[in-house]
Amino acid sequence: MIDASNENSWKTAGANSVDAQAALWLARSDRDDWNEADQAAFDVWLSGATIHMITYLRLCDAWNRADRLAALRPSPRTQASKLSLAKMWRFAVPVAVFLVAAAGLAVTILYGLRARETVYATPVGGREVIALSDGSQVELNTDTQLRVSADKEHRIVTLDRGEAYFQIRHDALHPFAVIVLGHRVTDLGTKFVVSTDANRVEVSLVEGRARIDAADGTQAHSAVLAPGDVAVATPNAMTITKKPETSLADQLAWRQGLLIFNDTTLAEVAAQFNRYNSKKLVIADAATARLAIMGKFPVNDVDLFGRVAKAVLGVRVETRDSEVVISR
Repeated sequence: MIDASNENSWKTAGANSVDAQAALWLARSDRDDWNEADQAAFDVWLSGATIHMITYLRLCDAWNRADRLAALRPSPRTQASKLSLAKMWRFAVPVAVFLVAAAGLAVTILYGLRARETVYATPVGGREVIALSDGSQVELNTDTQLRVSADKEHRIVTLDRGEAYFQIRHDALHPFAVIVLGHRVTDLGTKFVVSTDANRVEVSLVEGRARIDAADGTQAHSAVLAPGDVAVATPNAMTITKKPETSLADQLAWRQGLLIFNDTTLAEVAAQFNRYNSKKLVIADAATARLAIMGKFPVNDVDLFGRVAKAVLGVRVETRDSEVVISR
């Protein structure tokens, strides 16, 4: 636990997180022994990096939405008793000018950051390649939405739903992170796939390395992935398995508009096709669902798959307006 009243605690724990530093400054500013030296140190920290000011203002806003500037000021009840009126005047004027200018700049920055957050989305059956300004690329699969934002220190993508393939230009000074369902995937020089479904996140590492951990910075269920590793994370657990290169290549066939099945049950085949099509593949009974098939198929041609399944497996296929029903 971080003790806001302990300077050594602040230096060690707070230095590792801008959020923690901002919280500590907010707590310290409300102490009875806040003085001019504290304010000077705070001014130095606040002006040290843009992210400091943004984080502090965001925290102040959450703490007291009715008066954001009041949260930035040292507590007036102690200043009057600890400093002479002359000292208070000489001290308060430049600080007040700084705070007004800082607040205006921070609001501008905050609105600018919001404006720079870009949302990308694909419809069912759609696919899109996004070229980021740093030279990285993100390829969105069917029915996918993500948000891209960046500042001078961070590159952040939030995957709201679906699946995306990332080819990231590594920059150790400006980390690239994907936030998804409470988990964070951090690039360490990487090509990887991230998909999400309900409360499940799957990360497949194709090339390089990537770290997956909790988005709040805790180390529970943290791991560094190597090529071939597939991490499946839920809110309470994470498992890692190894897949051969050919399996990962098959998994990424959607980038060429294909689905590749290798002794895959019709139940799983239907689940995959139905991600890409408004015309659904319906398996009528459990016995038919257990049948398996191999092959390579266009993602958007359910009718073609029905014809192949009929010829190869001897099943019955009934084509309707919005679905293809397969049964024994």
